Amino acid sequence: MEEKHKTFHRKKTFLAFLLCFSAFLGLSGRLVYLMVYSSAYYSQAAEELHQRERSIKAKRGRIIDSTGTVLADNRTVCNISVIHNQITDPDLVVEVLSKELGLEEEYIRRRVEKYTSIEKIKSNVEKSVGDAIRAYHLDGVKVDEDYKRYYPYDSLASKVLGFTGGDNQGIVGLEVKYDEYLQGEPGTILTVTDARGVEVSREGEERVEPVDGDDLYISLDVNIEQYATQLANQVMAAKEAESVSILVMKPDNGEILAMVNVPEYNLNDPYTLPEGTQAEGLSAEEKQDLLNRMWRNGCINDTYEPGSIFKIITASAGLEAGVVSMEDQFSCPGFIMVEDRRIRCHKTTGHGAENFVQATMNSCNPVFVTVGLRLGAHSYYEYFKQFGLLTKTNVDLPGEAGTIMHKEEDIGMVELATISFGQSFQVTPIQLATTVSSLINGGKRITPHFGVKTVDREGNVTREFEYPVTEGIVSEETCEKMRYMLEQVVENGGGKNGYVEGYRVGGKTATSQTLPRGTGRYIASFLGFAPADDPKVLALAIVTNPQGVYYGGQVSAPVVRQLFENILPYLEEMDYNSRDGEIPGREAFGPNG
Repeated sequence: MEEKHKTFHRKKTFLAFLLCFSAFLGLSGRLVYLMVYSSAYYSQAAEELHQRERSIKAKRGRIIDSTGTVLADNRTVCNISVIHNQITDPDLVVEVLSKELGLEEEYIRRRVEKYTSIEKIKSNVEKSVGDAIRAYHLDGVKVDEDYKRYYPYDSLASKVLGFTGGDNQGIVGLEVKYDEYLQGEPGTILTVTDARGVEVSREGEERVEPVDGDDLYISLDVNIEQYATQLANQVMAAKEAESVSILVMKPDNGEILAMVNVPEYNLNDPYTLPEGTQAEGLSAEEKQDLLNRMWRNGCINDTYEPGSIFKIITASAGLEAGVVSMEDQFSCPGFIMVEDRRIRCHKTTGHGAENFVQATMNSCNPVFVTVGLRLGAHSYYEYFKQFGLLTKTNVDLPGEAGTIMHKEEDIGMVELATISFGQSFQVTPIQLATTVSSLINGGKRITPHFGVKTVDREGNVTREFEYPVTEGIVSEETCEKMRYMLEQVVENGGGKNGYVEGYRVGGKTATSQTLPRGTGRYIASFLGFAPADDPKVLALAIVTNPQGVYYGGQVSAPVVRQLFENILPYLEEMDYNSRDGEIPGREAFGPNG
């Protein structure tokens, strides 16, 4: 019995030995696998556990106009940080940083004493200040160079360009629309830390350099933009208006040469409300609402009743449909009855006998109501679609508003009548200018735009932007008739204040009320183009709530005239230079003689 017990004990001991030996072999094999075959992987993982990274902003691409002028650039700034375990004289660090950065000592001391791998003190510090701090050679103080967006012209084209945030990303305008091309790829600074996550000073830094963003070349011309802005400010002051917008574009291809919306704001200080704004006591939401209004681009974000300029659309639809001809005769008694509604002409005594060309020159409401009624609601609505009025223009700026139009089934006789002369619906200025362009350029619906191309730092073109064009909006015959009639409006009709000596100009005036009606607030506007027989440039000037005289022919037409008097010779010169010596002469813009 005792022998059996000893045998059982020996077997049990041997089994335990085998188990322990097997476990030892397994652990040894695993250790060999980890140390030999997986050493590279775990070495990398260990290194990453003890690394911290600081981001380096990429140099944002510039925005450059058609003349090669830089409108959005970068300034070198610095980010100031502290590393707790590397600071040897905390009192000196607090004293220097407080003095150089203009911050409270207590604020800095809290960050100096904070036990973290790295603590940011201040971002976007001027380079001269960063250099001054670096010159102290303070242990534990990091001065990293960075970039901050800078706009050399401050407020010029502010509502077109937009601005960037603290992370160097676009917020509004072209800055956000083309952000993916402008922003580039950020780099990093890798630093080694100890097991506590505190940076080890004796280890060097590894840098992954950022990739600069591409430059964006746009169609805007700084000279035209500056002059249009000057005109807008002058008329705003003279007429004590709420706002003034001026849009200048090429009707043949949609390139926008200028887009002015005064009052503008300072792009280098975009969060400061306009002078005179009562900002005290405002909630954060209320202040943000005021900022959003300040940043709004009236040419694309806001709609308005276009008034008599819309008669261009009615006339084009009528001519294209064949319900009216230039020779058709009408009689205007000063009003027209539509159902039970008496719709009056702006000339209450009437224009008397007139043909369609004369009615266009006179901007006669009863005649255009008649054309609209001849078309009928369904046919007119189909022309809205054909002309592109019921879709957005897809201009390359964010926040474009759509046309506010009646549903077809809701257009009765009275609604049709008021639509015919530009009331009871709303469009954006960019939509109006784009639609008129297609009715005078041979029937091409173009896409208004700024973006032309992107170019990398080596000067290589990385992308050329293309935009949709829809052919056959109207016939060339209709376009030719419209160009002729609109030239007569400027030569001998209500748009004579848009006449430019030595050039053939076409155009149309408008005076419309703001909503709600009855407030005594008006919008004066004028759309002009030159040369009348072969349009190369189109301009739309809109003055909101001018005081005193408020008619478009007296307020806005002179603005476009002065604009054309200055930019038409300039565009001729630019055209001459682009033709490499071939002299186009004034006939390029259609002289009268």
